[in-house]
Amino acid sequence: MTKNSRKRFGLLGRNISYSFSKGHFTTKFEKEKYQDYTYENFDIQEIAAFPEIIKNTEHLSGLNVTIPYKEEVIPFLDKLSKKATKIGAVNTIKITKKGKLKGYNTDYFGFLKSLKPLLKSHHKKALILGTGGASKGVAFALEELGIKYQFVSRKASENAIDYSQINVETFQKYQIIINSTPIGTSPNIEACPDIPYELFTEQHIAYDLIYNPAETQFLKNAAAQGAQIKNGLDMLIFQAEKAWKIWNK
Repeated sequence: MTKNSRKRFGLLGRNISYSFSKGHFTTKFEKEKYQDYTYENFDIQEIAAFPEIIKNTEHLSGLNVTIPYKEEVIPFLDKLSKKATKIGAVNTIKITKKGKLKGYNTDYFGFLKSLKPLLKSHHKKALILGTGGASKGVAFALEELGIKYQFVSRKASENAIDYSQINVETFQKYQIIINSTPIGTSPNIEACPDIPYELFTEQHIAYDLIYNPAETQFLKNAAAQGAQIKNGLDMLIFQAEKAWKIWNK
């Protein structure tokens, strides 16, 4: 094993023992015989610990970024791709040979690619539940698809309505409902965003960025009303493959 051939990748996040990325890339490296490539979780409680990881991890070539650091990591980066700049959130970091950190967003690509096959002509508008880093990639993808959207947050603001404002009219107007919050992630699988699920119809798509569990309470409730449902697994696979291309180009 020559020292130069060693490459390390990882996931930056908080409380990420369940990480999809680690399993995905470890399997990939085994299957495609990347012998000296490894993938690990960098689980930090505060973003302030991030520079230490960069300083102390030899052979680090790329990182994925998850909740809650998709926005917080930006000030630590040397450069952003055009799309990451527009989106205002980063989920992929490439570490150059000179040690520079460049941020990208592949979330929007993964989301777009996984939502597109479900769309029918009446799917013109979407509600995005949550306003965190993950919601930004979703909004950017919807813009690229020509779908208008409305953010929903716990508190109403200039660019978001609050949950109590969702009613029959809202559901008639918005035929795609996307959960971009962590509500309902394992182990809290009973939890779901506070919306009137009885208003879902067969005309609706319910999309949850969560993939663990595969069917969240949000998706179960929507499916019970006949809505088409989709979890975040395909999105994750597509965004991971896009990240892989970025690290290796």
